[in-house]
Amino acid sequence: MEIIGYLASLVIGVSLGLIGGGGSILTVPVLVYLFGVDPVEATAYSLFIVGTTSLVGVVPKYKQGEVNLKTAIIFGIPSIVAVYATRAFIVPAIPSEVMTIGSFVVTKSILMMVLFAVLMVFASLSMIKSKKKATEEEATEQKFNYPMILLEGAVVGVLTGLVGAGGGFLIIPALVVLSKLPMKQAIGTSLLIIAVKSLFGFIGDLGHQEMNWTLLLSVSALAVVGIFAGNLLSKKIAADQLKKGFGWFVLVMGIYIITKELFF
Repeated sequence: MEIIGYLASLVIGVSLGLIGGGGSILTVPVLVYLFGVDPVEATAYSLFIVGTTSLVGVVPKYKQGEVNLKTAIIFGIPSIVAVYATRAFIVPAIPSEVMTIGSFVVTKSILMMVLFAVLMVFASLSMIKSKKKATEEEATEQKFNYPMILLEGAVVGVLTGLVGAGGGFLIIPALVVLSKLPMKQAIGTSLLIIAVKSLFGFIGDLGHQEMNWTLLLSVSALAVVGIFAGNLLSKKIAADQLKKGFGWFVLVMGIYIITKELFF
């Protein structure tokens, strides 16, 4: 299972390189089901892996002029504050047994996995849906809807903190709609936001649990190799078709996790 886990670690990076997101949605299931990591710990590990991989992946995007630093700062500040606060204060405060429904006990681990799986379902629908208008690369003047950008940044930060996912499927549409960024810039800027807020969220975890650094660094290294491979493949493969196929895969995975955690 560990060998499959390491191969899946490559896929995490490839997805980030190809479509600017999606890979982070695989990280927690890979850690939990293939490496046997506790779900709560897996959300912390995911922040480090996704943050490190995205930080490396954003370098070529920046060199190509596909990162808008002003937008990243405006969106990123509330997101960073929210994700750090969530990991440092909210997650540790969740009790080990959240509630009891009849004879079924909803534990902290089950809650985390179900919440993550629900996010996977929404992410998959976002990837499957065609967005013809989003592919337009018109050079329109950038206008900021500051209240909505700040609110969206905070919401994404809380979600990232709770489930350990980068939230690219939420960030990219927000940047296109609220900041009027072209799609390529939205993808590059999203990688920078994901990198910074994920790593700050991980810092919020450092005082609360021990880290398996060998596993963390091994998976991160493979994901980094994957993101470079994804960048190369993105020049040869139609990203839209790949994104839809990956979306269907994530949808099946999300439904599987919900079924497994709640009924088995």
